[in-house]
Amino acid sequence: MSDYLNLKTANCKNCYKCIRHCPVKSIRFENNHAQIITEECILCGNCFVVCPQKAKEIRNDTGKAESLIQSGAKVYASIAPSFAANYINARTGQGYSLSAFTRALKKLGFAGAEETARGAAIVKRQYERMVDAARQDVIISSCCHSINQLIQKYYPEVLPAVAKVISPMQAHCMDIKRRFRGARTVFIGPCISKKAEAETYGGFADCVLTFDELSDWLSRSNIRLEETEEEDSCQGLTRFFPVAGGVLRSMRKLNPDYSYICVDGIENCVAAIGDVAGGKLKKCFIEMSACTGSCSGGPVMEKRLMPVRNYIAIAQYARESDFDTEDYPEEALSKDISSLRKPYIHLGDSAILEVLRKIGKTKPEQELNCGTCGYNTCRDKARAVLEGKANLFMCLPYLIEKAESFSDNIIKNTPNGVIVLNEMMEVQQINAAACKMLNITPSHILGDQVVRIMDPDPFLEAVEEAKNTYNRIVYLPEYEKYVSQTVVYDKTYHIIICIMRDVTEETCRVKSKEDFTRQAIEITDKVIEKQMRSVQEIASLLGETTAETKIALTRLKESILHEERQQSPV
Repeated sequence: MSDYLNLKTANCKNCYKCIRHCPVKSIRFENNHAQIITEECILCGNCFVVCPQKAKEIRNDTGKAESLIQSGAKVYASIAPSFAANYINARTGQGYSLSAFTRALKKLGFAGAEETARGAAIVKRQYERMVDAARQDVIISSCCHSINQLIQKYYPEVLPAVAKVISPMQAHCMDIKRRFRGARTVFIGPCISKKAEAETYGGFADCVLTFDELSDWLSRSNIRLEETEEEDSCQGLTRFFPVAGGVLRSMRKLNPDYSYICVDGIENCVAAIGDVAGGKLKKCFIEMSACTGSCSGGPVMEKRLMPVRNYIAIAQYARESDFDTEDYPEEALSKDISSLRKPYIHLGDSAILEVLRKIGKTKPEQELNCGTCGYNTCRDKARAVLEGKANLFMCLPYLIEKAESFSDNIIKNTPNGVIVLNEMMEVQQINAAACKMLNITPSHILGDQVVRIMDPDPFLEAVEEAKNTYNRIVYLPEYEKYVSQTVVYDKTYHIIICIMRDVTEETCRVKSKEDFTRQAIEITDKVIEKQMRSVQEIASLLGETTAETKIALTRLKESILHEERQQSPV
């Protein structure tokens, strides 16, 4: 059964919507994805319908139907009577006739097409016999396989009340195979669970397609539904079967000792089943449908959310007379519907309380039962955790509280000042470090304009010019402080975040060092200048002395040479 509904993991976004809408919670949240639990699923299709990301997809059996046709066998289509509401002729505003479907399906290779309502006529006569015989105190119709699965898996104590009668799909396929020897059958309708029914009870429908599969197949083959002037001669009150109360409306032989009840929608059916289990209902025939509006509100109906329009479309197509079908004996129409309940595992209160404690729910009043995780109560969710179907982090209030506590602890204990403004430049949040830095209290500024305590220009610049600033050193003259200021504008949440780190001591130390260096440079420059002057003066004096010495020595040299020339002989 697991492959009737498959998960597209890339699309699953942890929204838990499928769990919230699953009436039996047959979904396991694993590896951040919602996985269907095969043995618990009743294939109602709610998860497929409500998934906003289209992460669930129905198994496509078109290839199987094509293979049946290509095998050479005569393949007949059994079309659910809800087709009259699903396929609307835009020109007439009414549903297409069976003749239009027959022509289109023959182009696909089918040998013919008939309405499943023929099988419904066979089934409803068996219901009439059961009511007339009054062998069962309470009789629950067995046309809806999802309801059968619901009772088999979760309320097997009610199985004695379920009519052990084959469904209209099974009855019609059986009838087709009796009339056309060697024929194969393909059921086409708005239901997912019929795929499981066909495979659970072999020998009836050889393949099941949804309306979506048929529409895609016709589109791919460039085949359109087209009406002609041909009159649809078929008559059938059982064409009402796909609407709520349709089974009851088609029944003509009613035992006055019985009450006749129509219940649609899983929640209503569960309530009715509870009444049956509790012995609160006597002598009644209950028509049950998992889908609200019955099959005309099925999970693969294109117009499933238009119950009034669908009812009118089907009513216009129905007739007050019965289909002319063979009257089959009771044994040919019976099927086994037995218990499929899983063994119950008792989980003690202490284990459940331990799970609740882990998500901060230590008191009954902390169990909000908000349902955002998908489960009706916190204890149901805790049980699911113990069963391996859920995890702790699926609790939204717990995650919010944890995130707030985490962020609050960071903001509260960080030595940096944090101020949060809205786009009106009003202070929304300020932490203790910022208050200490600015020598104010939160009540002094919360809700007021930031201009009261700081220059608003950096914040206006962040909003108007989309220009964030990081680690800008700013002097706050009112507080005689230097701060390293970061201003970030969050467009998503429309807030401006200012983070300030007090760098006064560091900045003053740097400035003091800069002053000392500047003074040292000035002194050095003066010393160098003075030394240069001294050198220049010394150089000047040395230059004069050297010149005088040179002259004296030159003169002395010349005098000596003169004397030597005079004393030498001629």
